[in-house]
Amino acid sequence: MTISNVPTPSVSFEALGLNEALLAAVESAGLKKPSLIQTRAIPPLLRGKDVLIASQTGSGKTAAFVLPMLEALARRKEQGLETQGPWALILEPTRELAAQAAAVCRQLGRRLPIKTRVICGGTPREQQLRGLEDGVDIIVATHGRLLDLVVQGDLVIDQIGYLVLDEADRLLDDEFTESMTALSTHFPDIQPQTVFCSATLPEPVMALAKRVTQDPVRIEVETEDATPQRIRQRALFVTKDDKVAVTKKLLGHFTGRTMVFVQTKQGAETLGRSLARSGLSVETLHGDRTQGARARALTRFREGQVQVLVTTDIAARGIDIPDVECVINADMPTSVPAYIHRIGRTARAGKRGIALTLLDPQERHLLRDVEKETGQRVRIVTEDAPDR
Repeated sequence: MTISNVPTPSVSFEALGLNEALLAAVESAGLKKPSLIQTRAIPPLLRGKDVLIASQTGSGKTAAFVLPMLEALARRKEQGLETQGPWALILEPTRELAAQAAAVCRQLGRRLPIKTRVICGGTPREQQLRGLEDGVDIIVATHGRLLDLVVQGDLVIDQIGYLVLDEADRLLDDEFTESMTALSTHFPDIQPQTVFCSATLPEPVMALAKRVTQDPVRIEVETEDATPQRIRQRALFVTKDDKVAVTKKLLGHFTGRTMVFVQTKQGAETLGRSLARSGLSVETLHGDRTQGARARALTRFREGQVQVLVTTDIAARGIDIPDVECVINADMPTSVPAYIHRIGRTARAGKRGIALTLLDPQERHLLRDVEKETGQRVRIVTEDAPDR
């Protein structure tokens, strides 16, 4: 397994060997030069190597695996190598990330005769089948709906030549493992070129990577601290019964976009309704909402039509929402990585932000765990002066 963690000189997209149509699309997308992860990942992917990418959200990894995929598809079409069914498959852990990855495929492939389709729950099955009828080159999918279509014979994946497992550390649950085992019998006999992406590489993730890749080029990008100094971390000790009232009061201190994280779907709905009754502009995001409702909620929040997004951890990673001023953990997450991913929604692209966590006094040990692992102190404040 090759390690690629040495400094890489700055290069242009043209120097990476992309075709003119992709270079024009990159320019139209406003990408001036490759990010570090793109500079390192694109060349081996263009050579047909399996690649293991370890990087945090915001590093540009989606374009890093999409551009070589589009280049390979363009070459195949020039050579008349059409397939009966999709040639590329990107597996994402959530519908939102699937929609986001598909948007990148379409944006960067806009000048190529390449069709991208999203296969995921929350959208009528028949609607997705109609989208497949006029041909498909790239499938971006969540595993549940993909398995359904494959097992029922509505989608054939035995000619997949390029496979991406994105956010793979989130794909280790039992349900995903069962789906992948069932899907594996439908993949081609020759293992496709595989891109394995993960924010971190603990042993269980590495074990999965070794099973699904062959002699991969391993690319790790040293990013800034998981909890950047630009995030002002604060905590308040609040009893469970007072959390809703305290959250309302905290929101009164901020005028920009605020994400409020809770543990459960029901908790998101309950808090969202309560905040809306107080006159706040609120959307909720969780797994029980339809795909259309989830997409509208994200769009309204992203475009500034609502100030507050109350969400479960479905929005803690991967989703790109600019200019989030504040993150409130109305419920303390049960792990330090979950905490880091949540508060990482603010202070992005060099900006500053604040993260406020509501703690029951009995959860004090969780705060100590955060401080120990991140090496950063979390200041205790009050609801009247949360940013002191």
